[in-house]
Amino acid sequence: MKEQLLEKDYTIDGMDCADCARYLEDVVLKVKGIKSADINFITAKMCVASDEKLISDQLINKAVKTAGYKIISDQSGIKSSVQNFLPNSRLSVVLSGLFIFTGALLHAFTSSELSAVISVITGIIIGGTPIAQKGIMEARNFKPGMNVLMTVAVIGAMVIGEWMEAGTVVFLFALAQLLEAKSMDKARRSINTLIDKSPKTARVLRNGNFENLPVTQVVVGDYVAIKPGEYIPMDGIVMKGKSHVDQSTITGESFPARKKKDDRVYAGTLNKNGYLEVKVDRTFDQSTFSKIIHLVMEAQAKKAPKQAFIDRFAQYYTPIVILLAVIIAIIPPLIINQPFEVWFYRALVILVIACPCALVISTPVTIVSGLTAAIRKGILIKGGRFLENFTKLDAIAFDKTGTLTEGKPVVRKIISEGNFQEEEILNLAASLESKSEHPIAEAIVKYANERHCTLREVDNFKAIEGKGIEGDISGEKYIAGNHKLFEERGWCDEKVHATLDKIEDERHTAILIGNSKGIIGIISISDSLRDSGKDIIETLRKSDIKEIVLLTGDNHRTAEKIARAIGINSYYAELLPKDKVVVIEGLKENYNQVAMVGDGVNDAPSLASADIGIAMGTGGSDAALDTADIVLVKDDLRGLSYLKYLSKLTLRIIKQNIFIALGLKILFLALAISGLATLWMAVFADMGASLLVIFNGLRTLK
Repeated sequence: MKEQLLEKDYTIDGMDCADCARYLEDVVLKVKGIKSADINFITAKMCVASDEKLISDQLINKAVKTAGYKIISDQSGIKSSVQNFLPNSRLSVVLSGLFIFTGALLHAFTSSELSAVISVITGIIIGGTPIAQKGIMEARNFKPGMNVLMTVAVIGAMVIGEWMEAGTVVFLFALAQLLEAKSMDKARRSINTLIDKSPKTARVLRNGNFENLPVTQVVVGDYVAIKPGEYIPMDGIVMKGKSHVDQSTITGESFPARKKKDDRVYAGTLNKNGYLEVKVDRTFDQSTFSKIIHLVMEAQAKKAPKQAFIDRFAQYYTPIVILLAVIIAIIPPLIINQPFEVWFYRALVILVIACPCALVISTPVTIVSGLTAAIRKGILIKGGRFLENFTKLDAIAFDKTGTLTEGKPVVRKIISEGNFQEEEILNLAASLESKSEHPIAEAIVKYANERHCTLREVDNFKAIEGKGIEGDISGEKYIAGNHKLFEERGWCDEKVHATLDKIEDERHTAILIGNSKGIIGIISISDSLRDSGKDIIETLRKSDIKEIVLLTGDNHRTAEKIARAIGINSYYAELLPKDKVVVIEGLKENYNQVAMVGDGVNDAPSLASADIGIAMGTGGSDAALDTADIVLVKDDLRGLSYLKYLSKLTLRIIKQNIFIALGLKILFLALAISGLATLWMAVFADMGASLLVIFNGLRTLK
C-alpha cells in the first residue's frame, strides 16, 4: 500500500538565495518523520510532507530556527519577508562600509595603523556577524554553504594580516546579498501584485442592509454590492447594474469587459465605472481568483528540468572546489617549497569563487519571469517544465468543439422525419438535453426557451457515452444522439442518409431524435470556426511542429470539411473520449513531445494523457484550471504562438545565464591559481555574476 503523506506550507523569513533554501531543506529533512521539504527561495515558501501523522509546528519551527531563519504566520509572508530583511540589512551594510572606508583612509593618509585596523575590524564585525552566524549554523549541521566559505575566507585573510582585504570582502558580500534580495523582490512582485488585488472584505446584504464583512464570512447566495473603483470580492452573477470590469487579473485582457444583468464576474477583478450588485455563487477560497493565486504559487515552486539539473550539479560543484582550495593551500608549500602565505591566499580566493549562487539562481529567476509574463497575457502555466518543454513540441492535437470552434453552437434547422411537428421534436429534444451539460445540449435548450417551449419531465435518464442520451417522457422512451448511435440500431434509411449528407456538406452537426419506432426528426446545429484558428494553424506549422491533427466526435465528412477549412491535413472522427486518449498515445510513440488542446471539460482524459495538456480557459472554469498543464484563460488560440516564442526566449536566456555563471567561475579560478585575482575581485565577480543572471532573467517580463 502506498504511503500516505500529509503536506503543510510555511512562509520563511530572511531566505533570499538558492543556497539558503538548499541548506534549510537539508536541516528540516533531519526532523524525524519528515519525508520531503520542498523550498522555493523565490516565493519564500516551504512545503513539508510527513507520514500519516502531521509533524507538529513546534518541531518545524525549531528546525527552521536552528538553520537561522524563522517562520512567518502572516499570509502575506512573501512581502513581509522582504520588508523585514531589507531595512536591517541596508543599515548594517551602510555602517560596515563607513567603518571600512574610514579604516582605508586612515591607512592611506595617517601613520596610525592601529586606528585603521580597529576601524576595519569594527566594519567587519558589523557587516560580517550575520554571515558568521549563518556560517556557524551551517558548519554545526555539517552543511557548509556560502556563509561558511566567506567566514573562512575573511578569518584566513585576517590571520595573514590582510585586514583591508578581509574588510572589503565582508562589505562587498553583504552588499551583494542586499542587492540580490532587492532583485529577488522584483521576481516576487508577480505574486504580490495578485495578493494586493485579493479583496479582504465585501459589502454584503444582511437583514435588508449592506454591511462590510470579511470575504471568508460570505456564503453562496449572498448579495454583494460593488461601487465604481472597487475590486469585486467574490465570484458571482450580476443581478443589478451595468459597468465595465477590468478582468486582466483573470484573463490578461487589457480592455475592460462590459457587464450587465446575468453576466458572470470574478473576484479580484476591478469594477471601473458603474454600480453592481452580484449574487455570490462560490465561496472565496473556491473562486477563480483564489485558484489562480494557488496555481501560480504552485507553478513557481515546481522545478523545470534544467533547474533540477543545476541544483544537482551545485551539490557536487561546491565540495569539489573546496577540495581544490585545500590542495592549492597545501601541495605547493609542501611539494615544491613555495611560500605558504601566497598559496594560502590563493586558496582563500578560490573559496570565495566556490559560491554557486549565480549558477543556482540562473534558472529559477528566468522561469519565474517567464511564468509571470505568461500570466500577463492571460496564460496560466502550471510549472516551469511545461514552459521549458513547449519549445520541444513535435505534435499537437486539437479538439473541435470549443477549441477550433467558438463553442457556441446554435440551432439552424429542425427537420421532421415522420408525423411529428417541428415544435414537438424541439420540445422532446430539449427536454432530454436539459439533463446534459454538452454545449450542443445547451444550444438546443436555449433555442427551445427562445421559442417559449415548456420542457417536460424526463424519467430514467441515461447518458450513452460519446453517442447520445435517452429517457422516458410521458411513459414513452425517446433517444437523442449522433448518426452512429442510430446507425447501430438500424434506423437510418436512404432518405435519412441524404438529409445527413446535406447537413454535413454545410459543415453542420446533426442530432437525431427517435422513439421506440425509429427516427422522428433531425436537428441541424452549427458552430462558427474561430477567427484565429486558420492563422494559428499556419503559424504552428511554420514553427517546427511536425504534426497537427484534429480530434472530434463528429462524423468523417464534417470532420474532413472542418479540417480542410482550417488548414489541418490529419483528422480523426467519431471518437469517444477514450478513443482520443488512444490517438494521443499513438502520437507520443512517434514524436518527442505531444500537446493536446481541448476545452478542459470533455477532454480531461486526453489532456492528462498528453505531455502538455492545454485547456481553453472559458473564463477560468474549474475544469480547465484543474485538468490542464497550461490554461489559455482568454480562450485565444493565438496564445499558442506566444507560448512558442516565450518558451524559446526563456530557454535561450537560461543557457545565457548558465554560460555567464560558469564562464566567470572558470575565468576566476584560473586567475586565482595564477595569483592574478584578489579576494575583493573574487567577491565582486561573484556578486556581478549573480546580478547579471538575475537582470538577464528578468528580461522575459518585458
